[in-house]
Amino acid sequence: MDETGFTRALLGWYDANGRDLPWRRHPEPYAVWVSEIMAQQTQMDRVVEYHTRWMDRFPDIHSLAEAHEEDVLNLWEGLGYYSRARNMRRAARLIEERFDGDFPSDIDSIRSLPGVGDYTAGAVASIAFNRREPAVDANVLRVFARLLDMDIPVRDRAGRNMIEDAVRRIIPADRPGDFNQAIMEFGALVCRKNPLCETCPVREFCRAYEGGTVPLRPVLPASKQPIRIDMATGFLVHEGRVLIQKRKLSDVWPGLWEFPGGCVEPGETSEQAVRREYLEEVELAVEPVEKITVVRYSYTRYRVTMDCFLCRYSGDPTEPVFHEAVRGGFVRPAELSGYALPSGHRKLVDHMLSDMRFVHLFRD
Repeated sequence: MDETGFTRALLGWYDANGRDLPWRRHPEPYAVWVSEIMAQQTQMDRVVEYHTRWMDRFPDIHSLAEAHEEDVLNLWEGLGYYSRARNMRRAARLIEERFDGDFPSDIDSIRSLPGVGDYTAGAVASIAFNRREPAVDANVLRVFARLLDMDIPVRDRAGRNMIEDAVRRIIPADRPGDFNQAIMEFGALVCRKNPLCETCPVREFCRAYEGGTVPLRPVLPASKQPIRIDMATGFLVHEGRVLIQKRKLSDVWPGLWEFPGGCVEPGETSEQAVRREYLEEVELAVEPVEKITVVRYSYTRYRVTMDCFLCRYSGDPTEPVFHEAVRGGFVRPAELSGYALPSGHRKLVDHMLSDMRFVHLFRD
């Protein structure tokens, strides 16, 4: 491949077509780092929205280091993979302690931060500090698998190493950050899963296009079948307040708040599951009195269908005893916006806010 010609064509395309993203206007290290962590597993339009809110609330490393975890998780709600937010807070504190509050500029120090791997370290080093470091994400793997017409799996160590070596070899010394962003942007907008080969500005350099193997590249491992789960939860209202609990740090969605509930066991109805889960989790006898909605959501390989019920005490009210949570209690429904909830439980709240049967619960 004519590496010089490819680089020139790619950067020319990027200069004309790169998206106007907030952190690209002023590539300050902290802002770039936040954007790269947010962009993992997240569409770019959502990243822009969340990045803007984040920078308003936590404009620098010090403000993030001093923040309460609850505030960080609440602002992160909706992006998923909450360990990313916790790691960012931990990293900010480490930067304060180890680097006097200045974001480190060398690749090894960046990589030492909690939650930062090879890709993120390379992206921050190249974009914010003009370091000649590769930043290889899924988009870059796909682009170079086609450029080089690679017939080996790109996610295997050998395939990834081959691509990292190729990027490192051709990344220009004068514009390393722009080059890395250009490759990622090109993979997102042109060399997509269903590529736009007929309008591709660098197809003359693509071996897969020349050989007619674009549909076969990249070589990926066989996809795993999703795991489907039926769940049920109850929205217990008592004296104008609703019961919530905070998940343990060892659980899925650690540290987030939720309404008691869980998996529907074989032979159970959803209503029976709610009654059982309330007894097991908080030692409360409740009765589902009305079905609110059915919420569907996904995480990793799991596809969840969750039946949601409005509940009341089935006997005399008693205080909850929390077995599956670190703490909890009754709060006014209108206060739920201040708690970080898993996406399925947030969908339940959002539905109730739009359903006239339940909207009165959220009025102070």
